[in-house]
Amino acid sequence: MKRLILSACAAALLFGAAPALAQVGTPALDRPLAPIPAPRDVAYPGVITLEMDATDIDRRIVSVKQTIPVTGPGPLILLYPQWIPGNHGPVGPVDDIAQLHITADGQELRWVRNTVRTNAFEVEVPAGATAVEVAFKWLTPIDSPQGRVVITDEMLNIQWEKAILYPAGYYSRQITVQPTLRLPLGWQYGAALDTVSFQNGVAVFAPITLEHLADSPVFAGAHYRQIDLDPGGRSPVRLNIVADSAAMLAATDEHIERHRELVRQADRLYGARHFNHYDFLLAVTDRLGGIGLEHHRSSENSVDTRYFTAPSSTLADRDLLGHEYTHSWNGKWRRPADQLTPTLNEPLQNSLLWVYEGQTQYWGLVLTARAGLMSKQQALDVFANTAATYADDNPGRAWRALQDTTNDPIIVQRRPQPWGTVQRGEDYYREGAMIWLDADTLIREQSNGRRSLDDFAKAFFGVQDGDWDPAPYTFADVASTLEGVQTGDWAGFLRTRLDAVGPDAQGPLGGLERGGYRLAWGTTPNGYSRALNTELGRVDFAWSLGLSLNTSNRVTAVRWGSPAFEAGLTSGWEVVAVNGHAASATAIAEAITASAGNTTPIEMMLKKGDRFRTIRFAYHGGLRYPRLERIEGTPDRLGDILAPRRR
Repeated sequence: MKRLILSACAAALLFGAAPALAQVGTPALDRPLAPIPAPRDVAYPGVITLEMDATDIDRRIVSVKQTIPVTGPGPLILLYPQWIPGNHGPVGPVDDIAQLHITADGQELRWVRNTVRTNAFEVEVPAGATAVEVAFKWLTPIDSPQGRVVITDEMLNIQWEKAILYPAGYYSRQITVQPTLRLPLGWQYGAALDTVSFQNGVAVFAPITLEHLADSPVFAGAHYRQIDLDPGGRSPVRLNIVADSAAMLAATDEHIERHRELVRQADRLYGARHFNHYDFLLAVTDRLGGIGLEHHRSSENSVDTRYFTAPSSTLADRDLLGHEYTHSWNGKWRRPADQLTPTLNEPLQNSLLWVYEGQTQYWGLVLTARAGLMSKQQALDVFANTAATYADDNPGRAWRALQDTTNDPIIVQRRPQPWGTVQRGEDYYREGAMIWLDADTLIREQSNGRRSLDDFAKAFFGVQDGDWDPAPYTFADVASTLEGVQTGDWAGFLRTRLDAVGPDAQGPLGGLERGGYRLAWGTTPNGYSRALNTELGRVDFAWSLGLSLNTSNRVTAVRWGSPAFEAGLTSGWEVVAVNGHAASATAIAEAITASAGNTTPIEMMLKKGDRFRTIRFAYHGGLRYPRLERIEGTPDRLGDILAPRRR
């Protein structure tokens, strides 16, 4: 009975039927709270002005002022964005705003927060008022435990949806906003917004819908460079770079040319553009919070400080731009129907993230290789690592379907997990990519090389050239387009790979083998892994003992079901000694090798806080690292997939 009472109260609060309860702990209004109006697809009367002052760099505070036109007296409900596009979850940081004041004609208006939908603020507009003024501080994180750092001494990242209130009752595309941004003097910026003027550090942008404003962030900084990636092209494509220092902006002509080739290869793949201009926003930094976030006419990206000055030493970010650029077609123009919500506060669904993110992961890697930003062998190594992770013995795939992982941005909200190998995080990215490799090689095989997934890309993303109004799609649309490329039961093909668990779950090796390669194991890391581990300070024994460590011998991850797992180890332990000698990556590798094929145990002393343990591992399988091995006598379809397109 208690549960029924609670549910009834919750429903009453949500729909405004029990206003007294809804005001507990808040300043009381003179009347009950009004229900939050449902969004309507009609134009909001007037233009909202939004002024941001981002010059308080030292304290990382942005001052915000808004003028919101109103049509008469009565309740006005203002919403702070909660469901942020590209984040796939309810992550809007409403707790980052403070000193909220709402006035009309100089009169302070009392506001009250809805205690069920806590991103909603209600005020009573007085008679005669034609607008309300909103002012607050956006208190951006100072340290990473507080959230992603978006302001440093040298640069900032303005995401408009993190610092705006908008009136409830209207579709986001029906609300027009006039944004203005004040920057420190001397700073320059990049954005997909159209600039009306930029003088004395104040950028005035053309009016834009709230939907597109939330999709048009700004990168600005003291050290800035813009590079034309499509000189003389049909529509501008620009690389806007901010950096921790001016020296980090240096780039060779060859490296820039590979970024231009990325744009050309995307044109040859998709055959259409769904933007009037596109701006890569790129932060070369170890101070700004890391990001890779898609938008329709831009993307937010952060890379290693050596991205331009030592590109051969920075692999971790190599396919980032290809991935985010692909999202302009997949996820932004062609958008899953259950992601196309009317406002930034309506819950979205993620059922098609294995297309939105999974196919984008696939094309991002393929385009990166076709552009020469990654070698064929490096791309093959990436496929090997992914195949090893999601092979038939993957512990997570034994209980949880890939389809269910699309709910993770809502369930977990992208927080770290203690046992990622069995919990299954956002596997729709990398395992999803393997589904698309499987589809690509199957189309090539069945058509005798006449067709490929490239044809799907043109049929699905390459139509309605120049149109950048979102085009929703469903599972049926995906399956039918595949059937138009190559006849077959594509719905069954996809559902088998998305929904199966346990013994029926099919590992992602079919696409590799049809592509002319098989997963194999060696005693040394493949070239990509070796370079990446050096770059990121990682030590990898995941496929032997089941341990991953950092260069200080601290365990960072334990693979579920591995010898380390069976010994009761978790992340956080420090390896002190191995077989009686001081611990090091070399000492661990030598101990694993010495125990291979015999009965000699591996003895390891570990420390966690003031606790010590000694473990004797009865593991004798030697060092194991994934790689791809060519299947002799078969077509190199995977090589064809990675080869650049000439037209």
